[in-house]
Amino acid sequence: MGYEEAGRDRSAEPSSGVPAAVLDNVFDDPTHGEPGRDRIGVHLGWELLLLAGLAAVSWLLWREDPAAVRDGNLRTLLIDAVGLGLLAVAAGLSLRTAAPNLAVGPVAVAAALHYAEQGDRGLTASLGPAVAVAAVGGLALALAVVVLHVPGWAASLAGAAAVVVFIERRSAPVLVQGDYDPSGSAGYLFAGFAAVAVLGGLFGAIRAIRRLVGRYRPIADPARRRGAVAAAVTAAALVVSTVLAALAGVLLAANDPGPVAPTSGLDWTVLAIGVALLAGTSAYGRRGGVFGTLLAVGLVTVFQVYAPERGWTLSNWVIGGAALGVGLLATRLVETLGRPRPGRPERPEPVSDGTISSGWTTPQPQSVDNWPPTLPTQAAPQPIDPWRDPRWEDGPRRWDTDER
Repeated sequence: MGYEEAGRDRSAEPSSGVPAAVLDNVFDDPTHGEPGRDRIGVHLGWELLLLAGLAAVSWLLWREDPAAVRDGNLRTLLIDAVGLGLLAVAAGLSLRTAAPNLAVGPVAVAAALHYAEQGDRGLTASLGPAVAVAAVGGLALALAVVVLHVPGWAASLAGAAAVVVFIERRSAPVLVQGDYDPSGSAGYLFAGFAAVAVLGGLFGAIRAIRRLVGRYRPIADPARRRGAVAAAVTAAALVVSTVLAALAGVLLAANDPGPVAPTSGLDWTVLAIGVALLAGTSAYGRRGGVFGTLLAVGLVTVFQVYAPERGWTLSNWVIGGAALGVGLLATRLVETLGRPRPGRPERPEPVSDGTISSGWTTPQPQSVDNWPPTLPTQAAPQPIDPWRDPRWEDGPRRWDTDER
């Protein structure tokens, strides 16, 4: 089964007037899309707002209960941030590839239940099978998306339904059997998550990587295949996002002293995708910020601790829905203001009429069907009347000479 790409069979030079080699360097898609670089400034501006929100909510939490950000409570808060952060990174990665993975929530709950039941065998023995099954499930999901070329949200929703069937086999909450306590390494885990989130954002800001990761984003008919490279990148992103979701579920289960409830996990999906959109990741794919995921995860995690201090009972559905609403506004913002600025020096302007601004003209490409080119038709020479020759009027006449 081949992977065709719309417009890849023809050169972009005849239609735009720009050499194809130049287009390949400045276009996100050499034959489609907008030339130039995405503007990252809009993401940095949005991230400043997230930083201000995080600082405000943190101050309110410290003012309400200073003990909530000290010692053991702080370590628990950091582990919760890492768990939610892994889910947000998983959702954001699939969003950047334009194939959102809606199964991250159910996968996290299934992995948490598995760890709760098998935790007494040790961390490695219980974590290994969960990660392996998640990788195989992510690969099956990836093959369904890229081979059939169907929307990622639809295929992952079907996968989520299959995982929910596995979860519903348990009718009661499961107590965690293992003794692994991640709070002892809370600082290292949070530093690792922060490094992954920020470095991923920095690499995603590089034009070549940004173009490669977002290559699956549709540019014309969404049912048209986007090529083998886009399929491979999208498949890898779906596998990685599923594995990250399983790791997040194990970490959250180990950090919670209570039992793991066999819920559908779709509320975690809503929360994860809401945080990813709130971070500035576009719902259309490709575009995203640098520090947005780290700041959005910190903001939501601190707010989840602050809400009970004020007596508010807010579920993941409420917080995730609110994050989704604000995140959709952020998507509109980055898609409108994050596009390449027209008229920039690195953007070659398409030439459509054969003229440039200085008034000079460039020759239009000729069709190969008219080769060799025909010479212009010259006007027929006019016959010369010998009696009208100027020399008969201007030159000296013989009889005038004889008279002298």
